[in-house]
Amino acid sequence: MALTQQRKQELMTEYQAHETDTGSADLQVALLTERINQLNSHLQVNPKDHASRRGLLKMIGRRKSLLAYIQNKDFNRYQTLINRLGIRR
Repeated sequence: MALTQQRKQELMTEYQAHETDTGSADLQVALLTERINQLNSHLQVNPKDHASRRGLLKMIGRRKSLLAYIQNKDFNRYQTLINRLGIRR
């Protein structure tokens, strides 16, 4: 269920602000979105996996707070990020 190293590297090259960026808010939101999508498909197959459901809800809350931070800092950056990730909000 975890992200593969190759997929994580692809996301990092796509969403990082500069070459050595490993933890900006944009990148964290992109990684969380990928993990949320994977967990969502897992829970459709395994509806009784309540521990994973709790982890999913924690990830959603974390992503929501990061998105609120980006929205307060730079609204245009926020708009482009949610459009690139395909997040409805």
